[in-house]
Amino acid sequence: MWTRRPLLGGAVMLAAAAALPRSAAAAFPERPIRLVVPFTAGGITDILARIVAARMAERLGTAVVVDNRAGAGGSVGAELVARATPDGHALLFGSGGPLTANPALQAQLPYDVERDFTPIGLVGITPMVCQVGPRLGVTTLTDFLALLRARPGQITVATPGNGSAAHLALELMMAGADARASHVPYRGGSAMMPDLISGTVDACLIEIPSALPLHRDGKARIVAVATTERSPHLPEVQTFIEAGLPGYTSGSFGGVLAPAGTPPEVLAALQAALLASLAEPSVQARIEEVGAILGTEAQRRPEGFAAFLRSELANARRAVALAGLKPG
Repeated sequence: MWTRRPLLGGAVMLAAAAALPRSAAAAFPERPIRLVVPFTAGGITDILARIVAARMAERLGTAVVVDNRAGAGGSVGAELVARATPDGHALLFGSGGPLTANPALQAQLPYDVERDFTPIGLVGITPMVCQVGPRLGVTTLTDFLALLRARPGQITVATPGNGSAAHLALELMMAGADARASHVPYRGGSAMMPDLISGTVDACLIEIPSALPLHRDGKARIVAVATTERSPHLPEVQTFIEAGLPGYTSGSFGGVLAPAGTPPEVLAALQAALLASLAEPSVQARIEEVGAILGTEAQRRPEGFAAFLRSELANARRAVALAGLKPG
């Protein structure tokens, strides 16, 4: 379990690094750092990883190489880092799949998130949105939820798959709104978008980068975004909270973690490099440009990221229970 002792906290870690003899502080990094992304290249997790890898490399004085290791919903890459030598030269760019969804859905994971990783910092969150097809005739989430209540189980809502972050978000939405839709799982987000436009499915839950092009072209309307405040990309669109779902937020995320047992001075160097990178206006602009939201100042630090992960895991387990899914 993550506690203040193993995490140390940002200030203590930085102080530890400052107190080290010059020779000890200079020992890291000794070679290029491998940043494992547990998905294929090109997705939002990979993009966020590459944004921070380039800037961290400059600050650490060595290459930070993104290594895409896809498989088992992100578990393959996560296990690789969990089993790596804890010296700071192998890091995980973790996301909701391997860090929150898989622990809630899989009974026999080859790693334990809290036991095997030390959080360094959250980079960004990519919000979930609710998007409706043209034939539904609703323009807000308030109207959409009213329709679900009036026609329980008759409105179809697609997600990228059973147990996906969007599926779990759908279950939490229905529970919070006391409404019922018919879930239609697809094999990936791109597969369901043509069916949304054609009216084969009525609506979907999906991450904002996949939804924005259709919204801007007027082909499928985004009716809500799962953030605490309205998105700068969609200032006219209400949040789930505004539609009557208190505290409702959802989305994918990306953040940096090290194997458990990594020395405090190494963690301090990594955290300092990440914090400095995320403070750069050009990095912040790039993160927002791809549809993500920069983590809060607290979330960019180890303890804040750890608290965020605990909350996300609790939400995932609740959603799995609501959906009646059995960990397998």
